[in-house]
Amino acid sequence: MKKKTKKIMVFGTFDIFHKGHESFLKQARKYGDYIIAIIARDKTVLNVKKQKTLNSEQERFKILSGSKLIDEVVLGSLGDKYTVIKKYQPDVICLGYDQKAFIENLKSKLGEFGLDKTRVIRLKSYYPEKYKTSLLKKHARH
Repeated sequence: MKKKTKKIMVFGTFDIFHKGHESFLKQARKYGDYIIAIIARDKTVLNVKKQKTLNSEQERFKILSGSKLIDEVVLGSLGDKYTVIKKYQPDVICLGYDQKAFIENLKSKLGEFGLDKTRVIRLKSYYPEKYKTSLLKKHARH
């Protein structure tokens, strides 16, 4: 009998793909065998972070698609941010150590979608004083 694939879902802007992101994805991989990365849309990033990305959503999509650490890359929804969860029904959702956007209703949304067994795990940071996109952006400007 074939073993069921255990799907992991991660979310992020992934503006400058760095070692912190690599660590995040390697940690996520420990919880399943198929990683779906949801990339924040340009408009969403602007609304949430009040600033534009260095790389467009298409460029970020391309960079992540080229990574061997992810099995599937999907652009997030411009509307209901939870629709991708309903569509892909992950077994595990891995959050970044500093992820704050759209997580306040996550548990209730999972229940609403009948995904009560979906685990939500917050992963550890990887040298956040060095590998954090906001810091890397500052260095890129100088």
